Amino acid sequence: MPVFFLLLLISYLLGNIYIFVRGLQALEQISGIIKWIFGLSYWTGALMLVVIFIAFRKSGQMPFSLGHILFLIGSGWLVFTLYMVIFLACTDLVRVFNHSFQYGFVVSLLLTFGLLVYGYIHYRHPNRQVIPITINKPLEGAKEKLRIVAISDWHLGLGTTTKKLREDIDFINAQKPDLILIGGDLIDNSVAPVIDRGMDGELNRLQATMGIYMTPGNHEYISGIRDCSDFIKRTQIILLRDSILTLPCGLQLVGRDDRSNPNRLSIGDLALLTDSSRPVILLDHQPYGLDEVEATGVVDLQFSGHTHNGQVFPLSLLTGYLFDLSYGYEKRGNTNFYVSSGIALWGPPFRIGTCSEIVVFECSFTAGNEKI
Repeated sequence: MPVFFLLLLISYLLGNIYIFVRGLQALEQISGIIKWIFGLSYWTGALMLVVIFIAFRKSGQMPFSLGHILFLIGSGWLVFTLYMVIFLACTDLVRVFNHSFQYGFVVSLLLTFGLLVYGYIHYRHPNRQVIPITINKPLEGAKEKLRIVAISDWHLGLGTTTKKLREDIDFINAQKPDLILIGGDLIDNSVAPVIDRGMDGELNRLQATMGIYMTPGNHEYISGIRDCSDFIKRTQIILLRDSILTLPCGLQLVGRDDRSNPNRLSIGDLALLTDSSRPVILLDHQPYGLDEVEATGVVDLQFSGHTHNGQVFPLSLLTGYLFDLSYGYEKRGNTNFYVSSGIALWGPPFRIGTCSEIVVFECSFTAGNEKI
């Protein structure tokens, strides 16, 4: 993993050098002072994300409004770099066949900004995915159907305003769920801005008749699993870490700890703790080992997140390669799997070629496995 991030950093720096050089070429006829201003402004933006993380880690606090703006600039520069490199490479290819074409940088800049505006608007309006599922096990009592809203990857922190969180919660409550499930990465990189903005109060507005449950993701560990656990205790959310909770209707919720914990229980060990005659829903943030889950024969539905479906194209192609199931619904044997692209994002506030979403499972339960 450190090698991966090192390669990512090198690629980012090389991409920015490429953009910067092409920008200077576009300003060739402009005075030197303008070039200096361009250079200073450009590299301030390019290095902003590094600066804000260092400053935030050292100070532990900064005014949210300032941190939010700096975070958007710094993280947004990642996607800006990606698309500028792609468009500049295309316009440079055009110049090979048409030497008189001199507007590659301007065209690339306009296309990139247009795409970023679209991506931001698209991110601000999450989709609702409705997935009907039939589980061949009975619920106790008269209930035969449940409406379950499942979300993942909220990444609350410097990138999330209280207004955006409020809009998301209103959208979730409008579905009138019986049950709300959160598949990890509720917190982004630190609980400090989340506490500072009183986001626990907003989370306590979530409404589900049978409760709200979550399992940790890798970002809960990045933020400090103890701090995150303490914060979650301030809300109505129940955190499940390698534990099983049986609801009054007989539905079993299995919350698997994130693979960031090397000592977490295996899926086989967790399966042994369940009652195979009752419905079982598994929350596991990172969608690895799906065949192992299917092989247990007890899990009826697994909900995961983590991948973001790549967040922006063409990174969605990469997640499709890295994960057995990187996005969407699939049924294997008797197990239903869903990997969500997430209600929000890590870092750049753009969705290009992917969507933010909440998932509504319309679950029907039958008495097919009842003993006669």
